[in-house]
Amino acid sequence: MRTIKIWNKPSDSQLKEIADAIRGGEIAIIPTDTSYGIAGDALNVKSVEKICKLKRINPEKSNLSVICADISMAAEYSRIDDSTFRLIKDNTPGAFTFLLRAASKLPKAFKNRKTVGIRIPDNEFARMLAAELGNPVITSSIEYDDEDYAVNPGLIAESYDGAVDFMVEEGEGSTEVSTIVDCTGSEPVITRDGKGEL
Repeated sequence: MRTIKIWNKPSDSQLKEIADAIRGGEIAIIPTDTSYGIAGDALNVKSVEKICKLKRINPEKSNLSVICADISMAAEYSRIDDSTFRLIKDNTPGAFTFLLRAASKLPKAFKNRKTVGIRIPDNEFARMLAAELGNPVITSSIEYDDEDYAVNPGLIAESYDGAVDFMVEEGEGSTEVSTIVDCTGSEPVITRDGKGEL
């Protein structure tokens, strides 16, 4: 598995290389504002299926999450009413996953669940990747038994060697999770407490 090291933000050539690989169906480990995540092109059905298989996720029973570059991209792929728009605008970029009704632009794997987790993380690289790709990045946190395998990039790469195509390394990882906010009802409800504070 190859590793692409970035500091603060990628160079233009690195960003293009990473986005082209993701667009071509490759799966990567990328940094976010919480833990490192497994990522792929959210509009590539095979990439979505690869990640679901790798994480042993049944997309019909589990919520899938995507990283968006900004709220404008989020609004293209989910249904956001005025009050939810204000909530997301006031709290992003940030360590939140907002559960929203999925829009028809997302692949069948998402529409079967009718909801999608939207992330606009406080991590410049992750947002830049979605912007360069031109559409959301499907993401799911890495799995680990030992905390060292969550924070040490070398150990993360070792753990996922052969399972993903490459890793984008941006220093030490974290064991923190995002705060999940369910916005599908009449009022937003926090369903998992994490790093983000509303």
